[in-house]
Amino acid sequence: MTTFTLGIEEEFQTIDPVTRNLRSHMSKLVEDGRITLNERVKAEMHQAVVEVGTNICYNIREAREEVTYLRKMILDLAAKQNLQVAAAGTHPFADWVEQLITPDPRYDEIIDEMRDVARGNLIFGLHVHVGIEDRNQGIAIMNAVRYFLPHIYALSTNSPFWCGRNTGFKSYRSKVFDKFPRTGIPDFFSSAAEYDEYVNLLIKTKCIDNGKKIWWDIRVHPFFNTIEFRMCDVPMRIDETICLAAIMQALVAKIHKLHRMNLSFRPYHRMLINENKWRAARYGIHAKLIDFGKQEEVEYRLLVTELLEFIDDVIDDLGSRNEVEYIHKIMEMGTGADRQLAVFEKTNDLSAVVDYIVSETKIGIA
Repeated sequence: MTTFTLGIEEEFQTIDPVTRNLRSHMSKLVEDGRITLNERVKAEMHQAVVEVGTNICYNIREAREEVTYLRKMILDLAAKQNLQVAAAGTHPFADWVEQLITPDPRYDEIIDEMRDVARGNLIFGLHVHVGIEDRNQGIAIMNAVRYFLPHIYALSTNSPFWCGRNTGFKSYRSKVFDKFPRTGIPDFFSSAAEYDEYVNLLIKTKCIDNGKKIWWDIRVHPFFNTIEFRMCDVPMRIDETICLAAIMQALVAKIHKLHRMNLSFRPYHRMLINENKWRAARYGIHAKLIDFGKQEEVEYRLLVTELLEFIDDVIDDLGSRNEVEYIHKIMEMGTGADRQLAVFEKTNDLSAVVDYIVSETKIGIA
């Protein structure tokens, strides 16, 4: 029986409490963290980024406990280094040109290949793994779930600023990441064998050395039996992260349930789904997304209602009704991007926006 286990990875900003700019932690934060957190904390390409990842969680309650614990630990470790921690998809005014790269052969290789595209990738995401039985099942679920990626992504939008500018996007992080190869919405694959053939061709022709360098918004993980959702900005609040993870888990469970009943969910072309992704990046939850079945624009709030109805019959079995229904709170208070922009409109001060993000990152930690 599939248990739809969860694994959640969050990437955080390390902030200088005086300048409010990013501050490279010179790996000290990660070294100290590994004493207590082992492999659940790791460095990223830029030294001002620290990533934490949960153990395998068997339900949403365990996931909340792990995410809360990891946030508390990283906040405590940062405080000992006279640093603050912020959860947002981009820093409001930091310039990537000034940021130090973590010394590591893997990152050296990426920089050597991609140059300023890699150096400029100063972004912070949320990745959620949902356990599956096997890779064939994973490919079939991935094909169907692609349709919902813009819907979930809109809820996570939390990066309106870039290098001191209001970009006009609710999620500019995705625009930065789009410069990388092998990103965005994946194509439809008829089987795991077809997918493997694609990956092996890229390896054979030296495009990549392994499947982890395929950075799509969703992927069947190359080494684990999980579907990995990768499109979201890291949210400010723990409750937002857990809500998004619960929705992702429920969608995987619902598509799996339909397949077991020999029912299918109509797959849509990547090009069409990309239209909705663009709207989600630009407008967040204020977007009108396209209902491709009806061939018309629909207010996002109506699509939320349809999404909740679609997964309603699986969330009680998963024990995640309260977590999923936090979506109403996000719709009421706005996404992280909406709240950042509200602070900036009130203060005209990006340092105040950073202070707000830092304070929101602590909410839910005892």
